[in-house]
Order: sequence, then structure tokens, then C-alpha cells
Amino acid sequence: MDELNGKMIACQILITGLIARVANEQRDPLRFLSDFRDEIRAVVKGINIAGMENTDRVRYVAQQTVDELFSLMKPPSVD
Repeated sequence: MDELNGKMIACQILITGLIARVANEQRDPLRFLSDFRDEIRAVVKGINIAGMENTDRVRYVAQQTVDELFSLMKPPSVD
């Protein structure tokens, strides 16, 4: 389990770096980050989670992960 958690953290760091790199190349990086974060949050809200009894918990953790990824770059917007 520790190996899986380590791989997930490495993926999060890689994705965060990639997002930051792309944002830096944009004319308006904050707008790009806001739009991108909102798109990812919309995907998490609408994704079909099959085979789970408590999909709300899985969706909540996914939303928290998205917020965590973007928290270093820009605070999450209030929905």
C-alpha cells in the first residue's frame, strides 16, 4: 500500500508540474489555471463511478485531490 501511495504522490507532483509549465506559457496563467481547475472539477462531478456503494465518498476524495493539486498554484474558487 505504501508503494501505491508513493506512486500516486509522484503522479500528483508530475501532473502539477505539467499544469504549471503549461500555465506559464499562457498569456494569462491565472485564468488558464482557473478554467482548467473548473473543467477538472466538472469532470469529477459528472464521472460515472460503478461498483461502489458510497460513490459520494469517492467523489468527495477526488474533489479534495483536485483542490490539493491546485492549492499550491491558486486557492480554490468558492462554488
